[in-house]
Amino acid sequence: MTGNSNIAGIRASGRFPAVRMRRNRQEDWVRRMVAENRLGVNDLIWPLFVVDGTGIRQPVESMPGVVRYSVDQVADAVCEARDLGIPAVALFPYTDPALKSPDGREGCNPDNLVCRAVRAVKSACRDIGVICDVALDPYNSDGHDGIVQDGRILNDETLEILCQQAVTQAAAGCDIQAPSDMMDGRIGAIRQALDSAGCQDSIIMSYAAKYASGFYAPFRDAVGSGGTLSGDKKTYQMDPANGDEALHEVAIDIAEGADMVMVKPGLPYLDIVHRVKSTFGIPTFAYHVSGEYAMLQASAQNGWLDYDSTMMEILTSFKRAGADGILTYCALDAARALEGRSAG
Repeated sequence: MTGNSNIAGIRASGRFPAVRMRRNRQEDWVRRMVAENRLGVNDLIWPLFVVDGTGIRQPVESMPGVVRYSVDQVADAVCEARDLGIPAVALFPYTDPALKSPDGREGCNPDNLVCRAVRAVKSACRDIGVICDVALDPYNSDGHDGIVQDGRILNDETLEILCQQAVTQAAAGCDIQAPSDMMDGRIGAIRQALDSAGCQDSIIMSYAAKYASGFYAPFRDAVGSGGTLSGDKKTYQMDPANGDEALHEVAIDIAEGADMVMVKPGLPYLDIVHRVKSTFGIPTFAYHVSGEYAMLQASAQNGWLDYDSTMMEILTSFKRAGADGILTYCALDAARALEGRSAG
């Protein structure tokens, strides 16, 4: 106790000019030496979009620098990410509207767009992880993550389709199933379905705390669900005002078999990232979502912000909050920046 009291006393009595906090900031080498958190390429997951056709790299207008890749193009893009050291990618399909239905059944088709993309990626570069969402919004003609009946999102009926979707994606070679639907009970149901199908090693990364956010609009453009969305998603995605509820959601998902959890969006919810990681100690991820990315790009293109330095500041903030990894459309840019920093 005496030693601790002495330390506390020294800290309390520290005064300028004896104490100069700038000493540890005066040169790059010392700033690097005392940095409390470090962003590395292993922290990055790259989300990318796939579209039917051949030879396509189609720009997403609301997300400058982001494109939709046809299946014959996506493997080359993923191999570039792999060569930069990025450990995993997340694939999202832009589904032909003619294939959408009220029950989102196309999500269970073993030859659907995302399954073909997974097989193409795994054939070209097996040594990178592939993540796929488990949710109906890319396939649902109502634009929702679950089945809609008379304006109501059906929870239990949706679970059956989600389980089939997860098993279908795992059979195609997807390494991580990422339920993003926010239906109650889906983690336990999907875990049981995967295990029963012999996919015991398939990882579940749960979107455990996914908020009803205005930051998703560019993503909905990218997957083609925005124009079909009827109403909003507030009856199943979380209220932005709530924090304790997020811990409840995470606890349930862990108990049901989630191997990893995610908080989405990222920047407005860094407090949730920190609370989840410090409370549960489970691998915790954050999604630097489309709207956050679009704001950064728009500001940079107008000369209001420096893209590279602001990007790295944002991504480092996720690490400081406690995230083990970040899904970000900046992943390639960040990896190249980190590579250049390492080379320097």
